Amino acid sequence: MSTRNRTIASIDIGTNKITAVCGEIEDGGVTVIGCSTQPSYGVKKGVIINMDSTVDSIKRALDEVERMTGLDITVAVTGISGSHIKGISNTGVVPLSSREVKKADITSVLEAAKAVVIPTDREVIQIVPQEFVVDDQDGIKDPLGMSGVRLESRVYIVTGAVAAAQNVIRCMNRSGLKVQDIILQHFASAEAVLTDDEKELGCALVDIGGGTTDVAVFSQGCIRACSVLPIGGNHITSDIAIGIRTPLAEAEELKRTFGTACPDHVESDATIEIGCIGEPGRRTVSQRTLAQIINARVEETITLVQNELIAAGYGDELPAGIILTGGTALLRGIVDIAQKILGMPVRVGTPLRVRGLNDVKSPVYAAAVGLVQFAARGCMLEKTASKRMFGFLGVGERMRQWFAEAF
Repeated sequence: MSTRNRTIASIDIGTNKITAVCGEIEDGGVTVIGCSTQPSYGVKKGVIINMDSTVDSIKRALDEVERMTGLDITVAVTGISGSHIKGISNTGVVPLSSREVKKADITSVLEAAKAVVIPTDREVIQIVPQEFVVDDQDGIKDPLGMSGVRLESRVYIVTGAVAAAQNVIRCMNRSGLKVQDIILQHFASAEAVLTDDEKELGCALVDIGGGTTDVAVFSQGCIRACSVLPIGGNHITSDIAIGIRTPLAEAEELKRTFGTACPDHVESDATIEIGCIGEPGRRTVSQRTLAQIINARVEETITLVQNELIAAGYGDELPAGIILTGGTALLRGIVDIAQKILGMPVRVGTPLRVRGLNDVKSPVYAAAVGLVQFAARGCMLEKTASKRMFGFLGVGERMRQWFAEAF
């Protein structure tokens, strides 16, 4: 197979699906030239629990993308999520070596800000500079060249379980891929579906996957809080299977075909035929019953999101509202329920600023496309100070040593 310059591949390892995307950096943007989604059987609540199954799914997704693009893909970026993800805010302060802020001062203050004590089984995954303060002047995004005697940095530090990250790397390597970087899933999805205005004004990204729901709050252009809830679309499917006694596979199909989170939107006499667990033949159930089951779980999920926003101090301070993404965001009526509970504007987020295959312009591909866009932005900033000072400092620069120790 041939290879092309400036191509980036991503692998999104999810609870329900493994998604691979390949894009080319063109004219400062990304053109998607290949994509594939394969069922995932080795992941639970965002964490790998079966290496062999996960590797098989990655290989199938990768093979399909290679056939579509004609490329031999050996390097890829990937994401990480799961309930082990934790975020904390911290500050660092250094005196200026001269009365002008230099690159070395910025490096020093960021090093000071990330000097936090964390358990030995956890590691820093990403550090996000939020703002700088020169003397008493705050809200500075780029302090380089400014005059002062004291430089302070305010950062958001994301940590995760070392073992969970190492398992991601092991699966990628066993699939024949070298990991270019590992990126927090929240950041990848945000890169794909949020606008700069939304990040500046204040918004919350809610990525509802199969086993987890990622919540990230943005304000003044930076992330302010993030968390992972151990609940997702699979819980809706399970509730349907239990509530109307039907196999899980059929419950998933019912959710996709007939499901809605708003029972009032369903005709009272509407019915559907379903299969029974352990019994031959089919029987009839009310569509409204199906909607009531879905509604209960969706309301619980959105209420948990609301609690996370309140705990972060943003219960009613998000002018740009809520952006839902992930496969469950396609569920009919979920936007109405979210608006009712949260009391904010809500929209469904699909990948923005992406060219090429139309298939990826769906919430299902938000994280995978965001991984490519995130990595592409890093490539474009590679030769500037911006990547270190203002971008998301990725895992590749800080965790290379303990990755090596894992193998």
